[in-house]
Amino acid sequence: MTLLRKFHQVDVFTARPLRGNPLAVVHDASGLSDGQMAELAGWTNLSETAFLLPPTDPAADYRVRIFTPGGELPFAGHPTLGSCFAWLAAGGTPRDAAQVVQQCGVGLVNVRREGERLAFAAPPTRVEPVESDLLDRLYPVLGVKAHEVRAAAWLTNGPRQLALELDSAATVLRLQPDHAALKTLTKVGVVGRHAKGQECDVEVRFFAAPIGIPEDPVTGSLNANLGRWLMADGRLPRRYTAAQGSCMGRAGRVYLHDDGQTLWVGGDVVPLVEGTIQL
Repeated sequence: MTLLRKFHQVDVFTARPLRGNPLAVVHDASGLSDGQMAELAGWTNLSETAFLLPPTDPAADYRVRIFTPGGELPFAGHPTLGSCFAWLAAGGTPRDAAQVVQQCGVGLVNVRREGERLAFAAPPTRVEPVESDLLDRLYPVLGVKAHEVRAAAWLTNGPRQLALELDSAATVLRLQPDHAALKTLTKVGVVGRHAKGQECDVEVRFFAAPIGIPEDPVTGSLNANLGRWLMADGRLPRRYTAAQGSCMGRAGRVYLHDDGQTLWVGGDVVPLVEGTIQL
């Protein structure tokens, strides 16, 4: 059955319109098939499209399904903040005034307000070693030298992502990957520190050609994974700011803070489009 459904398009992890990561949000998505959701995600051609549904867990305020042009994700950061923003903007009222509880593929995710920003509680991250032969194939495709890589790991908080800590933000910014070759290998995120005194502490990029996204403008799940990984042994402080999207003309900002119990991943959300979509 074709229905008019509420629709938002928001810009996430930025306070400046058109400088973050856009997200399409379809409200009242009950009745849409998996195929329809996947088809719309391909049509919007955004890194993610979110579909809001009634929760099946009584502890949740709403449920979200998240699709990329290449398939469904169990969790993603910018759809979490963007979906929460759109749900609240459409009149959603959380059970707990202090936080919103989102249900998604990894379970329940808490989202709270931090001033004008929203921040989600990062799911646990599983850290695993990376196969040396994969790194040998990956480095020339990325255009990085082995001596520029300080550490590598598989990081999983829903999505599984290969992460590289590079020797500097400058090295991160100069990369020009072979996206066609990377598509046959893996998704990979890179991070490097800026010099002291800069606006942001680290520079992040995420190359996801295998799921149809050559480079993602800003990636909440990756930043959550990187935060857990790099804070664990003191390589980054318990509070820092990450920049992402610089090489794409974006100005993504991700604000991370570990309060001793929870790693909070925060960002601004800017509304851009509001209306209905016929599906």
